[in-house]
Amino acid sequence: MFPAAFDGRGATKLDLVRYYLVMEAPVMRVMRNRPVLLQRFPNGSTGNSFFQKRMPDTAPEWLSTTIVSTPNGTTSNALVIDDLAHLVWAVNLGCLGFHSWPMRAADPTHCDELRIDLDPGPGTTFAMAREAAHETHRLLDDLGTRGYVKTTGNRGLHVYVRVTPHWDSVAVRSAAVAVARELARRRPDLITDSWWKEGRGERIFVDFNQNAPHKTVFAPWSVRARDHAPVSTGFAWDELDTVRPDLLTIETVPGRIAASGDPWADMDDHPQSLEPFLELVRRDQ
Repeated sequence: MFPAAFDGRGATKLDLVRYYLVMEAPVMRVMRNRPVLLQRFPNGSTGNSFFQKRMPDTAPEWLSTTIVSTPNGTTSNALVIDDLAHLVWAVNLGCLGFHSWPMRAADPTHCDELRIDLDPGPGTTFAMAREAAHETHRLLDDLGTRGYVKTTGNRGLHVYVRVTPHWDSVAVRSAAVAVARELARRRPDLITDSWWKEGRGERIFVDFNQNAPHKTVFAPWSVRARDHAPVSTGFAWDELDTVRPDLLTIETVPGRIAASGDPWADMDDHPQSLEPFLELVRRDQ
């Protein structure tokens, strides 16, 4: 499945299943009861892929599903990660990427996550993404809110804010737009909120539309379909200046968690109001 993993030995489906078994506690904390979009690679990470929104008619009856809406106005029957068996079932189908909704299946109309996507464009570096994350952290501190940072398994960084499930995705997207605008005001040399690529320059784009209705984001602790099997890894803020995304793989991440614990473990203990962000929205109106 991953030809360059494990020092070139390669990683199989069984290796991927073993990774998720070891990582069950942190994975289930962030994915349990969430609908997911499956990114399937039937021939491994170097082969063609497709996104699967709808569960196949041949899916076993024991799998949990829920109806979700799609951007074109249709609905689909999506897999819900109720336990590790659901995730392993998807891995057996060649799923090398879980993209999760920002709400739980039990309450599909209210989001419980604000996701700040720091997206490095052409000409930018990971060092710039780091500095954008520092600025995001400072903004969250100013707002009196707590954020959790992770790698994406690629070049960017995500910052998650756990919110109480009282607001719909329209309100959460409005909050994300306001965050993007404020970050761009604070660091116009480094950060942009320009939706049009021509206006971004060599800056970090805060992709607020990752919070749009029906949008999914690459899930924490999910393995990215690249040759060395990188993991979208949560880490502590004091690691921001030293974290190396290329070294966070299915081979190394379980050891990190065993040694230091899950830096996102207390996220659900701190659900927060969206109001500080909505105050930014009102200020911009």
